[in-house]
Amino acid sequence: MENRDAKKSEPTFESLRTYQCPEWFRDAKFGIWSHWGPQSVPMCGDWYARNMYQQGTEQYNYHVRHYGHPSKFGYKDLCALWKAEKFDPDALMEKYYNAGARYFIAQASHHDNFFSFPSKWNRFNSVEVGPHKDICGLWKAAAEKYHIPFGVSEHLAYAYSWWRTNKGADSYGPYAGVSYDGSDPKYRDIYLDNCEYADDPTKWPLDRGLTDNTAFREYWLKVMKELIDLYEPDLLYSDSALPFGEKGLNDEIKDYQYGLDAVSYLYNKSISKYKTNHAVYTQKDQREEIYRVGTLDMERSQLSGIAKQPWQSDTCIGGWFYSARMNYLHPGQIIEILVDIISKNGTLLLNILQRPDGTIDDETDWILEELAKWFAINAEAVYGTCPWRIAGEGLSSTKIEAFNEERIEWNASDFRFVKKGEKLYAFIMCPKAGTAAVIRSIKETEHVKTVRLLGYGEVKFVWFAGVLTVTIPDKLPTEYVNALEITFA
Repeated sequence: MENRDAKKSEPTFESLRTYQCPEWFRDAKFGIWSHWGPQSVPMCGDWYARNMYQQGTEQYNYHVRHYGHPSKFGYKDLCALWKAEKFDPDALMEKYYNAGARYFIAQASHHDNFFSFPSKWNRFNSVEVGPHKDICGLWKAAAEKYHIPFGVSEHLAYAYSWWRTNKGADSYGPYAGVSYDGSDPKYRDIYLDNCEYADDPTKWPLDRGLTDNTAFREYWLKVMKELIDLYEPDLLYSDSALPFGEKGLNDEIKDYQYGLDAVSYLYNKSISKYKTNHAVYTQKDQREEIYRVGTLDMERSQLSGIAKQPWQSDTCIGGWFYSARMNYLHPGQIIEILVDIISKNGTLLLNILQRPDGTIDDETDWILEELAKWFAINAEAVYGTCPWRIAGEGLSSTKIEAFNEERIEWNASDFRFVKKGEKLYAFIMCPKAGTAAVIRSIKETEHVKTVRLLGYGEVKFVWFAGVLTVTIPDKLPTEYVNALEITFA
């Protein structure tokens, strides 16, 4: 239920743990994310801004051979090449909406300290550099045309330690000992004043990612408030634990206070706008006492069973930034991931990769078209549903490992369940035309009245001794996961 008392939140754990996830997020189930920025320019994948300053990595080698040594041509120069000249947010949003997305997230800042919005705190932004466009603002306007919630993702909290590599130098070769351009005092605001991390490889990612640098923490909070004021987002995603606490640190209240201040500011802005808290905040600390200030996010992973509260899993069709070498997920696998997640009270946020000019490639377009065809048949079994008493039945299960998206070998025993009102929807994870689907989880006291295959119509069934046997027609409505609507007498 939405919080309708319009009571302002306080920047404390006690206040923010009373948070209730708004109904729009619980019902939306599927969102699309534009994880896009200047790191897409080389089309060499994720973490380019960090790895181009690490001698011997593939991205360093590409950068040196394509653009020049990072003492001469650094990341600041690469960002000037990001033009987004063919970026058409309205056309893309139409594709995303048709493909089933019912909320949209734009990347506002990555770990590279580059902002896709105008900022008084950082000249390193898309209005002053590169595209000379308010990328987030354009995305928001497009989302509003389709009346879907709009959110932003921030990856800034990790930037201080993540980007220490720009202060280094080659250890061998023709530029041995020559400092990278991140050491130039003229660009300290862009490359961050993080010199104390430059020579200590243990600072990231082994024992800590978030920083205890007070000046940077204050900078982060000012930027979060700026972002919230500019766009009044329906969702704010932190690619971190709640800043600036993290497992392995002291976890004192002072470490979390900046994050608590930002979350409270987000919620109160939403209350001012809607007279109730319409906003969602997601972060990645899996400790309930932390994530209950908002909504849990599981990057490229998920939960093993039904959660009491709505949660989010985020993944990508390929890598997080465009790569010319990356394989993409098959649309059938994306649908299987979605269905498994919603059966556990979750939502799926899917990153759709864009090339540096703002366009998507032909394979991505095909994936979106396949999703659109599937949602046209099965939307009623997705939107507005809730978990049933169990998530599913069958011999197969998802591997609960971070960043493990190996496709599951589903079989005829596998089903996933959701409900809407008095209706039960059973997703057939491994459908085969002309066979029988056998469901064993319905109680003997729950007398089945009708069974309808979405996209086909009512189908024959036998209900006996707590076992439902459904006749599957010779032609399936979709080659991917199919759904049965089951009603009871």
